[in-house]
Amino acid sequence: MNPIHGSLADGRWHAFSLVEQLAHIGSEVSRANRARSAGDRRRMDAAFERALELFDLTIDDPRHHGARLREICRAREVVCDYFWGTNEYQSTGESLDRYFLPYALAARIRQGRA
Repeated sequence: MNPIHGSLADGRWHAFSLVEQLAHIGSEVSRANRARSAGDRRRMDAAFERALELFDLTIDDPRHHGARLREICRAREVVCDYFWGTNEYQSTGESLDRYFLPYALAARIRQGRA
């Protein structure tokens, strides 16, 4: 299967900090949320697939192990459960946005754009 984010899959993703990686994942999750709210299943699925690919690239990053890896995997599990599962974790679009927003803010501060 061809990666959606080809240049990131070729190793560029590992140049980003964990904060930046999670901020990018959060952007895709937010896009999927907005599409879901609008009833646009096609856009929701596309954003969800992009988020999953970014999660998988993050999980494959050799810098993340131990507690970091467990949290990343759990976040992926929660996102999957919300969009495609039975919502066992009783997530909401707002709760997912609240989880990812601090990463987006921190990434912006680190880039000097806040």
